[in-house]
Amino acid sequence: MTPFEILVYQETKSIAPGRVKTYKEIAVAIGRPLASRAVGNALYNNTDPNVPCHRVVRSGGAIGGFRYGTQKKKTLLKKEGVLVIGSCVLFKK
Repeated sequence: MTPFEILVYQETKSIAPGRVKTYKEIAVAIGRPLASRAVGNALYNNTDPNVPCHRVVRSGGAIGGFRYGTQKKKTLLKKEGVLVIGSCVLFKK
């Protein structure tokens, strides 16, 4: 595991159930504002079930990728109370 991945996973673990953050928000929070795509790659490669990768979505609300498939990601988000319409989430203010 790289130092970058460790930062990504630590930040992702801080997302409460029922909430989401964007890949960009994670990148900014770890001090790498231009690394949104790298954040996505790190999360896709994660195998630790304690890192809630499903809680990270694209900036426009699109579900984005997920190691176990987008349908599984939608199911997990809905189970936590996130409003998912089609393949997008409705952000809470």
